[in-house]
Amino acid sequence: ENFLQKTSAPFSTNSYDAFISSNTLNLSSFTKLMKKLQEIHPEASTDKIVDALLEVRKNNKGILSGLTINSIVERTSVIL
Repeated sequence: ENFLQKTSAPFSTNSYDAFISSNTLNLSSFTKLMKKLQEIHPEASTDKIVDALLEVRKNNKGILSGLTINSIVERTSVIL
């Protein structure tokens, strides 16, 4: 947790930092989610995947908690 506090900027323009700092997923879940999405969509850049994840979150009342990883993957894949 200290690692995240020291490395994440409060007003970052990087979408990855914005996603992580939102605390919607812990880092382990986020890493698994990114790995799975990168395997399914090797053509998509990391930023594009994160942008799609942020859109899924926006479409789900601003939260991802309560959704299974498989559900998030499915919804993100539709956007990608």
